[in-house]
Amino acid sequence: MRVLVIEDDTTLGHAVQEFLSGQGYAVDWLQTGDRVEGAVAGQAYGLLLLDLNLPGLSGLEVLQRLRANGFQEPVLILTARDGLEDRVAGLDAGADDYVTKPFELAELAARVRALARRHSGQAQTILECGPLAFDTVGRQIRVDGKRLALSVRELSVLEMLMARPGRVVTKQQIVSSLSAWDADFSENAVEVYVYRLRKRLDGTGASIQTVRGFGYLLDIERAQ
Repeated sequence: MRVLVIEDDTTLGHAVQEFLSGQGYAVDWLQTGDRVEGAVAGQAYGLLLLDLNLPGLSGLEVLQRLRANGFQEPVLILTARDGLEDRVAGLDAGADDYVTKPFELAELAARVRALARRHSGQAQTILECGPLAFDTVGRQIRVDGKRLALSVRELSVLEMLMARPGRVVTKQQIVSSLSAWDADFSENAVEVYVYRLRKRLDGTGASIQTVRGFGYLLDIERAQ
């Protein structure tokens, strides 16, 4: 999933970006509210983390504009404002969750996962596909109960395929979802990760098939 962080505090913004990137998300970061609408128009984000105290255009104004323009993805507010009126105003403007500063990064990650599950209609924390089971909390893949050792990128690619079993996921969808603005991630890199995953999945009862001219799909039945 691709995440956009809008936070003017350099230390916090960098920390959140680094932490969520380490969790397997592609994370872009803005420090002002006036650039958010353009960023959202040019890129598909699965989640926004939005500070309220932004220079120029406030976070509340950004949120109101986004919702008025039809933006439907989850928005998690990050702010030092912990008053009841502030929370109500943020939620009424269209926020899906609210975290007050200071906060623990582990809690932030849990809330991000919860919003992602809710938005995708997935209530459970375990995503199962044939012999594969993905623990969205522990960020682990298991095959028939045994942990499969994967890199963060490999795990993220497999997660996308598991979320759409039997359906094609294009290379561009993978690139768009997993590459932040400053990341060197291309369709050639996708091919490398798919190659590695195929080796990891060999003999597990699951395989990644290439649909020429389109992309990849996770096939369970052919690998019984």
